[in-house]
Parts: sequence; structure tokens; C-alpha cells
Amino acid sequence: MSHRSGRSLCIAVAWSVLAAAASAQKPAPPAAYVPPLATLLNRPASELRDLVERVSLDGRDLGRRWPVEYSPVRLSAFGGFYVAWQGRLGEVGFDKLSQEGKVDYLLLKNRLGHELSLLKRDGDRYAEMAALVPFASAIMGLFEQQRRMETVVPDSLARVVSEIAAAAATATQRIDSTTPKPTRIVAFRAAAEVTSLAQTLKRWYDFLAGYDPMFTWWNKAPYEKASAGLAAYAKALREKIVGIREGQEEPIVGDPIGRAALVEDLAYEMIPYTPEELVKIAEREFAWCDAEMLKASRAMGFGDDWRAALEKVKTLHVEPGKQTDLVRDLAREAEAFVETRGLVTVPPLAKDDWWMEMLSPERQRVSPFFLGGSLIQVSYPTDAMAQEDKLMSMRGNNRYFSRATVHHELIPGHHLQWFMNDRYSPHRDLFGTPFWGEGWSLYWEMLLWDAGFPRTPEEKVGMLFWRMHRAARIIFSLRFHLGEMSPQEAIDFLVNRVGHERANAAAEVRRSFNGSYPPLYQIAYMMGGLQFRALHQELVGGGRMTDRAFHDAILQGGTMPVEMVRALLTRQRLTADYTPQWRFAGALQ
Repeated sequence: MSHRSGRSLCIAVAWSVLAAAASAQKPAPPAAYVPPLATLLNRPASELRDLVERVSLDGRDLGRRWPVEYSPVRLSAFGGFYVAWQGRLGEVGFDKLSQEGKVDYLLLKNRLGHELSLLKRDGDRYAEMAALVPFASAIMGLFEQQRRMETVVPDSLARVVSEIAAAAATATQRIDSTTPKPTRIVAFRAAAEVTSLAQTLKRWYDFLAGYDPMFTWWNKAPYEKASAGLAAYAKALREKIVGIREGQEEPIVGDPIGRAALVEDLAYEMIPYTPEELVKIAEREFAWCDAEMLKASRAMGFGDDWRAALEKVKTLHVEPGKQTDLVRDLAREAEAFVETRGLVTVPPLAKDDWWMEMLSPERQRVSPFFLGGSLIQVSYPTDAMAQEDKLMSMRGNNRYFSRATVHHELIPGHHLQWFMNDRYSPHRDLFGTPFWGEGWSLYWEMLLWDAGFPRTPEEKVGMLFWRMHRAARIIFSLRFHLGEMSPQEAIDFLVNRVGHERANAAAEVRRSFNGSYPPLYQIAYMMGGLQFRALHQELVGGGRMTDRAFHDAILQGGTMPVEMVRALLTRQRLTADYTPQWRFAGALQ
């Protein structure tokens, strides 16, 4: 028997033993779900908790009152709201607050200032595309008039809707002759805004259509013409300027924010590094991954050809229909690992209240891997997928890539942190940041590596693949927003540098730049993880806290920039004009 075939037999035996143990686990008795009172009472509380909750709730309701994106009325309402709250916060006596209160003060001050910056950014972005949406103010005006519950004058409204239809038709006709031509990025943003405005107009129309007979009599035909005209105009923008052809794979365009906005966002996240310095940190982490990947490749018998080792790992996947069993078993393995080592408290209910669903083929185009929380959504082939997509999905979600992902999504990762967020310091949801959310889960990948969680070189390759992926995310996302890398170059980077399947790389880049994630989201995984790791080394490595006390304190403190987690745990002296200063990654060359 060869060395490799013997290893494969050992791996198969290990998996069968693991599966048998995991599938036999029984839920805890209901009484176990009720915690001791000592864990609930006498916890330190912030004097500003009610104030923070009020800002959060009133902001939510204001957004429901004026929901139309880019609307000047919305921008003005929120601007006045945040400025007024800045004034109210200034009335608080900072020096008299407890440490918990001081942290909330600084977090709220930080949040209010950032929201005002984002409003200005929205105004600037709208100004760039205003000429491409000449009907926007009319649509916004109709909707806001309705929200103010003004008396309806059907024939007057019909004239406005007819003008919207005419403006959309004229804009469509002038696309070819417009000079200067808008950039592809601005046109892409404008096309999305036209679609959004069409939905706003539909909401306005549907409110009275069929209910008020005179409204319907006057407005049905103009509305249908306007709706069709807006759809045609959005399609023309996408095809003639953006280059998106109907029936073809949609190109990844994105909307880079530029260096100044990146610096602004980093200040809000309390990251005292420049974008260029963060790229250097990512390159340093990449170098560590390269060295470890070579060690694992040699242990697998592939020498320095780590790509061959990675290709071998990709073939080690379960058969179709068995991925959910694998996820269950991997989840139980991770739970047992952290509990037996006393790394973090895992409430019995947290172990029992998660479940699985499968991602549709459409969702897998954007999310080719797992999505997690209390619901873990599994990517794996379905019968509706093309054969090549099925094979790629199995390769990208093999046993070892999955083993390095399940604990990120469930326990001790996202599911545990969200479970605890709901029960401890929920007012700090207002300060939610991916550097805390995604950083926590990525930190556990680092900690489990150090604790010996990967036992075989195959398991190490699986973990290293994702660690390389996180470093790559920092590099390609920052360089994209700096204008130094295109989406296609980002895809090639993931394929050539990390070893992604090309379809999975395209899905990853599409997910990063399709507008559903903030610009810094993708860098937050590794940077947040590095912050938590540095804090662990400072407090646990320095003998000031145990692993369990450290991790429990983070989860119970609530979500916030990790620099403020450090301020809480170290009892750092804080002032009302505090600025970020923690160089968690050390010196950079």
C-alpha cells in the first residue's frame, strides 16, 4: 500500500468514527437552557444604554418615514437628526461616566459623525448621476407627498406622471448623443437608481390604484407608460453605456469609493492604518500562508508543488446529497473541541437552536460557499445546476475547505456571537461592525490553528486556503477602491494566487462589489481577526485573563470596533476627544 493510499484509508476511518459520534448527539434537556442567575445579575451596565437605544429606534423609524434613497428630504431629515443628537450627547458629563458609559459615549459620538459623512457622500454620488435621472425629483416628490398624507388631486397627479414618462422617453432617445458620455461606473449606479425609482413609483401608484376610482381613471395609463419608459431607460443605460447584454453573464462593474473615503471609513472603524499599510499587512500574512502551505504540501508527498496538493484536497468531497451530514458532523466536532479545552462558554441552547438549508443555484452564483448564523446555508450541487457547475461546487466545498468553514459560521463563530449579542448588551447593535463580526470568526480560525485543530496536512491545506483567501480579499478590495485593480484582475488574482475555481472566484468578486457589502467589509475578516489575536496575546498571553474569561467578556460586551473592546477589557483611560491609536499589527517595514 502506498503512502498516499494508506493516508486516505486513515482519513476515511477517522471520518466514519467522527460521523458516528456526531450523529448520536442528543439535544439537552429543556431545564439546561435556563442559565444560573449569577450569569444574569450584577453585570456592569452603561449609563448611556437607554440613550443609545433611543438613537437606534428613532433612526430606524425615521428611515421608515422617509425611505427613498438619495432623496433630498431624506438627507435633510437625517442630517438634522444626527446634528441634534450630537448636541444632546455634548450635554453628557463624560468624566462622571463609568468605563462602560465612556465607551458608549465614544461609540455614539463616532457613529453620529460617520453617519453625517455618509450623508455627504450620498449627496455627492447623487450629484454625479443627477443628469442621468431627470425624473427623480418628480418621483420622490409624489412619494413624499403621499407620505405626508396630502389630499389627492387625481388629474394634477396624472400630469406629473405623464411628465415622468416623457422625461424617461427623452433620456432614452438622447443616450447615444449625450456628451460628454458618463463613465461606466456612474451609468451603472444611475441604472440601479432608475430601477429603484421605478419601484418607488410603483409603491406610490399601488397605494390608491383600484381603491380611489378617480385616481385610477386619471393615472392608470400615464403610470403604465411611465413604468415601461423607466424600464426601457434602465435597460438602455445598462446595454449602451455599462455594456450589460440581456441573456449574457452580467459583468462585474462595482463602484470604487476612492482613497479619501477609505481613510474616512477606516477612522470610523478605529483602524489607525492607511490603506497602503493594510495591504502590506495582508502581504505579510500571505507570506506566512505560503510557507505553511509548502510544509503541508511536502507532508502530503507533493514537494513544493502546493497547487498539486490543493488540487488533491479539492477531490476529497462527499457524494451529492451527503453534504448536510458532513456539516452536522463538522459542527459537533468544533463544539467539542472548544468545550473540552475550556476556551469559551457555549450555552446548551446555542448548540441546539441552529439548522440547515440549501442555497439555490441562483444564490450559489453569488455565494459559492457557506453562509451562516443560526441558519447555516449550504452550497452544494442541486439537480438544476449544469454539470460543470456541480463539479465545481463539490470541489469548492470539499471536506477540508468545509472543515475550515463550518466553525466560522456556527460555533465558536457567527452563531455563537449572534446568540450572545441577542442576550448581552443588545443596545450596542447600533455600533455593529464587520471587524467585530467577521473578525471574531476569522480569529477563531487562527486560534484553532494554534491549538492544533488541524491534525493532518489535508486539514491544514483546507484552513490555509481560507486564510490565503482572507489576505487576498484585503489586497483586491483595497486596490479596487483605490482604482488600482479591476474586477477581472481581482478574479485572476484569486485564481492564480489562492487557487480558487474560476467560477467561485468570479462569484466572490461579484459578491464583494455588487453593492450589498460596505467597502471595508472584505478586509474586516482578517484585520478584525488580527486585532482579536493581538488582544488575546496581550491579555491571555500576558496572564491577565483565562481563555474562557477573555472570550466570554468579548461576547457579553456587545459588538463594536475592536479598539473599544480593548479599552473595556484593559480599563484604558479614556477622554471625550479620544482618537484611534492601537497599532495592533506592530511595526511595518
